[in-house]
Amino acid sequence: MKNDDHLPALTPCAGRCSTVFGDQVCRGCRRFNHEVIHWNTYTAEQQLAVWQRLDSQLDQILVAMLPSAHPQQVDAFISSKRVRLLPNASWGRKLYHALRLCEKNRYLAEQSGLGLTAEQIQPFWQEFERRILALAQASYDLAWLRADGIHHHLLEQLAEDESV
Repeated sequence: MKNDDHLPALTPCAGRCSTVFGDQVCRGCRRFNHEVIHWNTYTAEQQLAVWQRLDSQLDQILVAMLPSAHPQQVDAFISSKRVRLLPNASWGRKLYHALRLCEKNRYLAEQSGLGLTAEQIQPFWQEFERRILALAQASYDLAWLRADGIHHHLLEQLAEDESV
């Protein structure tokens, strides 16, 4: 048996779930509460769709916030720290993992390739979290509004069909 070769499945979980406290969007991974709850029941395609939305948000925020980051140095840094990523992980996802490592140990900043100093890490992380959570919440609100609009449209259609 090769149990030592088994790697757990990749998940967006950041180990700081806030959905247990009633948040609709997790403050750690920024998945919607129902995505956290049902993650293990999702098909590979459903999981990939969630990954793509999360990566798109990271691209939108971090790529703009870190224009001086050095791609080869960031790749080497996260590889040296044995960060597991999906093969198609976005540039924003790679920046996120490098930044997260530095947030836990700001003295890694110089070798990370992010272009930040140790003193810049904490305030930068706080601003990143503020922006990414706002974007994730807006994404949730939009998805809810769309679903609610579809629901009302279907009810209207049903009422029209019954009156005919």
